[in-house]
Amino acid sequence: MKKLEFFFDCSSPWTYLAFARVQAVAERTGATIVWRPILVGGVFNAVNQQLYEKRANPDPRQRTYYNKDMQDWAKLCGVKITWPPSVFPVNSVSAMRGAFYALDRGKLVPYAKEVFEAYWGRNEDISQRDVLRRCAESVGLDGAAYLDALDDPANKARLREATDEVIARGGFGSPTMFIGDDMYFGNDRLPLVEAALTSQS
Repeated sequence: MKKLEFFFDCSSPWTYLAFARVQAVAERTGATIVWRPILVGGVFNAVNQQLYEKRANPDPRQRTYYNKDMQDWAKLCGVKITWPPSVFPVNSVSAMRGAFYALDRGKLVPYAKEVFEAYWGRNEDISQRDVLRRCAESVGLDGAAYLDALDDPANKARLREATDEVIARGGFGSPTMFIGDDMYFGNDRLPLVEAALTSQS
């Protein structure tokens, strides 16, 4: 069975772009996606702290191109991305703990899609539990039970463990994908992922 591990955090716009296309890649190649929610801030704190300096002192030309590039990708992927005007970076820990609750109930894909759309499409603050509850309920999850799950020690541990695992395996951001031990990072690596999966017998 072909398997693609997809480590992700909904606070990343590039992850949203990859999420919008990776399921089609899996369908075309006959692969199964193993969804791995992580906390990308924890990854940055451990192995990619230079990102914070880059954010604090961006090059204007690079920032202009970055925005254009993101909109080009959004158009290609058929999603709407608008930069959050007031909350960036966002604390996504509750959203990603909630992803495990959704995963256990077979609702990970619609849940993650709704959280991505809430933050990147509607500029809602996904650190707020009322926003997350609406996301959960909109995909058929029990709102009260979902909120309880955000404080469940088991979900806290699962998020820490997945985050630590991606770091240990060489990851430094989101999305990080693995085919076996072969790592691919970033939305723009999906063609390489597809080629690798296609080549598997």
